[in-house]
Amino acid sequence: MAGGREIKSKIKSTQNMRKVTRALEMVSASKIRKAQDLMKASRPYARAMRKVVAHVAHASTDFNHPFLTEREDVARVGYIVVTTDRGLCGGLNSNLFRRLLPAIREWQDKGVQVDVVAIGQKAVQFFRRIKGVNLIGSTTHLGERPKIEQLIGVIKVVLDTYSAGGLDRVYLAYNDFVNTMTQRPTIDALIPLPLVAAEMEATEGRTGAEMPNWPVAGLKLEQTHDWDYLYEPDAATVLDHVLNRYVESVVYQAVLENLASEHAARMVAMKSASDNASKVIGELTLSYNKARQAAITQEISEIVGGAAAV
Repeated sequence: MAGGREIKSKIKSTQNMRKVTRALEMVSASKIRKAQDLMKASRPYARAMRKVVAHVAHASTDFNHPFLTEREDVARVGYIVVTTDRGLCGGLNSNLFRRLLPAIREWQDKGVQVDVVAIGQKAVQFFRRIKGVNLIGSTTHLGERPKIEQLIGVIKVVLDTYSAGGLDRVYLAYNDFVNTMTQRPTIDALIPLPLVAAEMEATEGRTGAEMPNWPVAGLKLEQTHDWDYLYEPDAATVLDHVLNRYVESVVYQAVLENLASEHAARMVAMKSASDNASKVIGELTLSYNKARQAAITQEISEIVGGAAAV
């Protein structure tokens, strides 16, 4: 019965593994609702901020804010990459990296340096292994209820570097939550604002069915004449405050989108793992029964053969 004992041991270990995957599935199922509520509560504010800054980008203000100027010669770009802290969530992080790496390689082929700010342990681990990419900041373990205060440090690193001329463009990479079964790897332009406005106008012909969660799908921005806002107390103070709040709100929304995507992906992945474990247990049980029957048949044959010899 050596074969039977070995199969029985495999069945036991697979059953233990199924208990773990089922537990993780139930945990994610219980957390996904709260994550979705947080995401949906902040989504209107982030969308409104993107619309506001898109209109600001079309204004003809006398104050030349660094975020409003698109530099022609791009020598260095930055990416804020939002990932999970833990694994066991299917291909969520790997799909984002697969979407992001070609964009980074394209910049590098043009001789452009790439800086990365990592939000999430998986992004930190990944970009530490990538040659030619500078990891200039990171933050991890944001928890189930991320706070904007946890992101201020890494956001300030990017904004200060951009204002000082150390970066020419900044992009935001994260997983956009579409529904429980679909999470879309997304790369959005963050600054400069003319680039953001152009990206928003490019979605004009796309319907809500094609891009259901795109914050400004179908928004058309036209500039038929020169105009500007009235700023109080002055343009420098107002624009600096608004544009900083814009970056913070968009990055925070990306973190919430990624959190909801994480729980949805983990729930689906763990359910699939549990189903596969059940299938493997069924196959191993069948193999065990066959091995047991073969052993019994062999013992009976040996008994009958011994009795005949006597």
